[in-house]
Amino acid sequence: MNEMPKAIKKNDVKMFTVGDILKFLIPSLFGILLFVVPISTDEGMTIPVAFFAELINNSFSKIIPSITVWIMALSSIGTIIAVIWKPKFIIKNNYLNTLLNVGFFWLTARLLGAIFAIITLFKIGPAMIFSEDTGGLLIYDLIPLLFSMFLLAGLLLPLLLNFGLLEFFGALLIKVMKPLFKLPGRSSIDCLASWVGDATIGVLLTAKQYEDGYYTKREAAVIATTFSVVSITFTIVVISYLDLEQYFLHYYGTIVIAGLVAALIMPRIPPLSRKADTGYEYTDLKKETKIPDNVSKVKWGFRQAVLKAKKGNGPGSVLKEGVQNVLDMWLGVLPIVMAIGTVALVIAEFTSFFSIIGKPFEPILSLMQVPEASQAAQTMVVGFADMFMPAVIGSGIESEMTRFIIACVSVTQLVYMSEMGGLILGSKLPITILDLIWIFLLRTCITLPIIVVIAHIIF
Repeated sequence: MNEMPKAIKKNDVKMFTVGDILKFLIPSLFGILLFVVPISTDEGMTIPVAFFAELINNSFSKIIPSITVWIMALSSIGTIIAVIWKPKFIIKNNYLNTLLNVGFFWLTARLLGAIFAIITLFKIGPAMIFSEDTGGLLIYDLIPLLFSMFLLAGLLLPLLLNFGLLEFFGALLIKVMKPLFKLPGRSSIDCLASWVGDATIGVLLTAKQYEDGYYTKREAAVIATTFSVVSITFTIVVISYLDLEQYFLHYYGTIVIAGLVAALIMPRIPPLSRKADTGYEYTDLKKETKIPDNVSKVKWGFRQAVLKAKKGNGPGSVLKEGVQNVLDMWLGVLPIVMAIGTVALVIAEFTSFFSIIGKPFEPILSLMQVPEASQAAQTMVVGFADMFMPAVIGSGIESEMTRFIIACVSVTQLVYMSEMGGLILGSKLPITILDLIWIFLLRTCITLPIIVVIAHIIF
């Protein structure tokens, strides 16, 4: 993954003009402020992009659900036309061909997503699909927020990607990310945006860098399924719902400890360790350069960052890329989230499937001396459908320690099909549904003992 850089002189940085340096600094600082720096709001801590997305969602809450249904319908119609009739204006356009001319599985998923969305919006057909706990939860709560998030994140992602910020932090943190997490240094900003910000931001940023050739299949899979934690705001919602607000610091500290242990282990075991160290098929893999011995990490990172910014295209090209990002996510991802999320939630709400497959955790929790183990057992697996469902089921449990464990495990499992899993499967990331199931179970097995030990210490 390393290639030897050309030797540089000590005064190499002097070749840059003030304009070159500002072209790196100004967009990058805006990117950090929007995607990484947390802000305090009435609802808790968040990042500006998520805050403005929520603001858009609240301001247009009456019309956004209808707009998203039409978008999903348009996606399905366009995909059918591209796959069946293959018109020249789509096939000969690289962007439209990649977006619409997809395989049978994705065609089916987009169709199902559009059908579920129409059923839910107009409340026709089976009630289990448009129930407020299944399709209704998605079309009126999650999908509108994703619509707004995709709009802002898609337009603004170039601030992080195109002006040298990742090259700068890549040089600074290559000796941290590589040995600990087997990742390139540039992934540090990706992981930070995911952890501090929002799982959606993390998946989108990872997918974009993978498609641009900066991550191998293994690296992209590791980042998307290891660091895409839910926002701090959502963790507060979970702990509040379980009536444990007084333990928030203990709770978030436990999440960080268990999450870091999982981040150290997961890249070193299957299925992530078996992902190929090759890049995206339609892009040349850009290898991370080794820092010369005679140059400091800061100086080298600064040089690489300004060079990247200098090579960048003008505002028109950046805007075009941003619009394409938005359309990719609106047309490609929203129907997948709707399809997969609805199926997962219907299974969770109207069948005993998760209750049955959660049974093996009952003796494990009993052995760990977790109170009310039988009630807690199904919460260990139902989070695969939606991350909030363990809190809903666990809210009736009397033991504070058990509720605390449920809250921590539901967050550290990471993989949930109603949002993050659907986003990953709807993207071009090299991760399958079987990978997600396996990763979910492994993360549960890794983090559960850590969380239980800490819970016994606290309680």
